[in-house]
Amino acid sequence: MAGSNLKTLAYTQIRRKIVSCEYAPGSNLNEEMLTSALGLSRTPVRDALGRLEQEGLVEIRPKKGVTVTPLTVTDINMIFELRRLYEPFILENYGHLLPAERLNEFYQIFQTPPEDGFESERSSLAFYDLDEDFHLMIVQSCPNVYIRRSYEMIRTQNERFRHMTAATYVKRLEDSYTEHLEILRACLAQDWNDAAERMRIHIEKSRVAAVDRAFEYMKRTAE
Repeated sequence: MAGSNLKTLAYTQIRRKIVSCEYAPGSNLNEEMLTSALGLSRTPVRDALGRLEQEGLVEIRPKKGVTVTPLTVTDINMIFELRRLYEPFILENYGHLLPAERLNEFYQIFQTPPEDGFESERSSLAFYDLDEDFHLMIVQSCPNVYIRRSYEMIRTQNERFRHMTAATYVKRLEDSYTEHLEILRACLAQDWNDAAERMRIHIEKSRVAAVDRAFEYMKRTAE
């Protein structure tokens, strides 16, 4: 296999293990362990770790090894702080670029309660994908490439957090559906200032719920 393909393979596999929390936040890695686990030589593994450090997924410290970047309550707050800056800004300034067909599709979906009910774990897990698709649609409609690139980093960290806590949106699911509908109604009416304000409210409520889940996770792991 060509060297570039081996580098891509190493990067893809290590990144997947980090995002899924198979390599847990704060855990220590080393090149020898990774080369053995992946069946690859040191060169592609070293290249992959360099790329992952640039993405903020690992910390490489000379003579001390490699650490999977921890996820703390501070990190969660910073993720939502950036979302609160970006997503309402996109709606206010680029909302007119959102595809009307997709907005209508999401409106129909959020109007319909989950088949298994709001308290079902299956519904909560399905909501993760639906919620991510909705917010990603908004960000990808933004023509500012620097915003899109920055958002990709926090999107990855958010996915790690969901895997780390293994928590669901049972408590938040019904409210989240309502909040998404309010954002969508404002978008369909092309009232972008209202859509942005409703997005700010939604992101703040999501932040509070995420912090609560983080504290619950820390309590469970400390027991």
